[in-house]
Amino acid sequence: MAKNEKFAVGVDLGGTSIKLGIVSPDGHIEEKISVDTCASEGPAAVIRQIKKGISQLLSTNANKVQGIGIGAPGIVALKKGTVENPPNLPGWGKIHLGKILEEKFRMKVFVENDANAAAVGEFIFGAGRKLDSFVMVTLGTGVGGGIIVNRELFRGEYGGAGEIGHISIDMNGAPCNCGSIGCIEAYLGNRYLIQRVLHQLPNHPDSRINSMIQGDAEQLTPLIISKAAEQNDAYALAVIDEFARYLGCALASVANMLDIPNFIVGGGVSGFGERLYTLTQKTMIERVLVPLKDRISLKPSKLKNDAGIQGASALVFMRR
Repeated sequence: MAKNEKFAVGVDLGGTSIKLGIVSPDGHIEEKISVDTCASEGPAAVIRQIKKGISQLLSTNANKVQGIGIGAPGIVALKKGTVENPPNLPGWGKIHLGKILEEKFRMKVFVENDANAAAVGEFIFGAGRKLDSFVMVTLGTGVGGGIIVNRELFRGEYGGAGEIGHISIDMNGAPCNCGSIGCIEAYLGNRYLIQRVLHQLPNHPDSRINSMIQGDAEQLTPLIISKAAEQNDAYALAVIDEFARYLGCALASVANMLDIPNFIVGGGVSGFGERLYTLTQKTMIERVLVPLKDRISLKPSKLKNDAGIQGASALVFMRR
């Protein structure tokens, strides 16, 4: 680390894990850790885990850190750092996360929606640096979105803009954690994807996925599906193709509504690879309005799985 350079702690609060890092003003992650979210144990347990991770990073870097940035799911009130009803964190309601952490660590804490933070990270450090407007899509436990318009983050009236995961693609479809029906997240969120594949696997006894998990449902992850697809497993390829078509349909609606043709996709499931991007873009082009067809651009996150950490740290650097 540079002797006089001030760094930030970036926290990416996910439904399964909390990723944290010490980040320099140019976006370089000096140190990175991950802790379990413990989401099923309620907000007190999750906050305890956040504090645990931050404390671990600050144990050797406290004098070099100027602030803490947090990307959290749900609707976030910036001034109070309040996180409201995050869909994959049971029992939260409205939590004054920023205030709780400022009292604990005695430094400035900035809280933003996780997908918004990822969008800021891509805009400042990653694939969106040369774009005036784009939509960031995060694929993980949930499906999130962040919108950059004319080089500024668009938050909406109450801070909830960009909730792409809760666009309904089927009015009679699968129930979603948010309480609605047919949301894209109910088809592409990790939990829903795994449940669907486990339900369908008995109909595909020759799939390599079966031998990879050896009858243990706990072993099934998007990475297993991806590895099976790399071995030309027909069922795994079909899962990715269906995923891409669902995603393409949702993003075509976003493009039509916002008149923004540029999309950046990140998160763990984005690791499905080139097949995912090609078919998603093809589906989007088929479904967008004619003036947008030649303009649609879909590319992977440059920051990959670190977009959340780097984006959260950027919240500190933007407001110092």
